[in-house]
Amino acid sequence: MSETILYEQAGHVGLLTLNNPARHNSLGQGELEAIQAHLGKVREDANVRVLVVTGAGEKTFCAGASLGELGAGKISGDCFQATTDQLAELPIPTIASLNGNVFGGGVELALSCDFRVGVEGSRMRVPAAAIGLCYPLRGINRFVERLGVNLAKRILVASETFDAEAMLEIGFLDHLVLPAQREKTTHDLAQHIAGLAPLAVRSMKTLLQQAAAGGIDMEAAGKLSELCLASEDLQEGFSAQREKRRPLFKGV
Repeated sequence: MSETILYEQAGHVGLLTLNNPARHNSLGQGELEAIQAHLGKVREDANVRVLVVTGAGEKTFCAGASLGELGAGKISGDCFQATTDQLAELPIPTIASLNGNVFGGGVELALSCDFRVGVEGSRMRVPAAAIGLCYPLRGINRFVERLGVNLAKRILVASETFDAEAMLEIGFLDHLVLPAQREKTTHDLAQHIAGLAPLAVRSMKTLLQQAAAGGIDMEAAGKLSELCLASEDLQEGFSAQREKRRPLFKGV
């Protein structure tokens, strides 16, 4: 497994780190395959309730696909899209902890997560139009789903640069903190979500994603609702409320 992609787990929280700061944590074929392998394991591990994705260093979260490998034909847009699709389709909540600037496909990687924590002084830009690339279709669709068509045009067609405050204002960031506060803010958010009822969290994430994509499967929604209503976690939640204590959910 590539040392430029690291994974560790602490309790119910997984941490995926892009570990190539010298190249602004850009992603080549090896890195994309490593990410896909880790995401596959995370999906199968019932003990992981939240995944955090972050970058090493203090400058850049991710600069997207390696332009050198793209130009040399060593990597395809399809491979990058397969990776972001896999991240977006994880059934558990995901948090992008943006340790710095975010560029190109790194913006989509962050958008593929459910929540984003950013730092003061950072910038965001997708320069596809500035270098003559048409952004991949599935990626364009993700921008529209997550941010709306008007913002997608500003990001992709006009190739605007957004500062940290603008990223918060347009809804790209959920939390904007000082660099020294990022790890704690991310940790607290991850621990909070990990302590919620896993079945309810996963069910609502599924239904929200369906709604964003244009339609909820009502039959599947009914089954998810029934699953939560019949769960031991719901009874634990009621008991914890009555006893004024913190619930201990098991995901069953």
